[in-house]
Amino acid sequence: MVEQEKLNADDGGGTGKRLPYNLREQKDKKPSYRTVMRVRLADELYRKIVDIVEGQKKYRDPYYTAKDLARDLHTNSRYLSAVINSRFGKNYSCLLNDYRIKEALRLLQDRRHAERSIEEIGAMAGFTNRQSFYAAFYRNLGETPNNYRKRNEGKG
Repeated sequence: MVEQEKLNADDGGGTGKRLPYNLREQKDKKPSYRTVMRVRLADELYRKIVDIVEGQKKYRDPYYTAKDLARDLHTNSRYLSAVINSRFGKNYSCLLNDYRIKEALRLLQDRRHAERSIEEIGAMAGFTNRQSFYAAFYRNLGETPNNYRKRNEGKG
């Protein structure tokens, strides 16, 4: 009887269906601050983000946080996060990791860095450690940095 009650318990989404692992159905709700974002201000902030992160190569700093970027842009991190999510379609960490992976690809193909270890390449691109570099690299490209380097030897 108790088991049946558990199965019939509401999942919080109003369907009456219980999901495994205490998961709840995802609600389709957008935070209100995203709807009140002024388009012109968001466009301006987008350009400034690109200028700072890409132009000034802040992604190379492994300790450059969203709070640091918000401070540099004279805005708050919540609004910054909303702009990044709406304009780039990803969160701050994924945005920086995308730039870091592009930099790592460039460095891995560059003959001048052929003698550098994979860990050194990851650090030069802005990753804090080998594990985060390998995880981001594999997530984005489906192979390890070492395999990528071997496949692209002599191309750069």
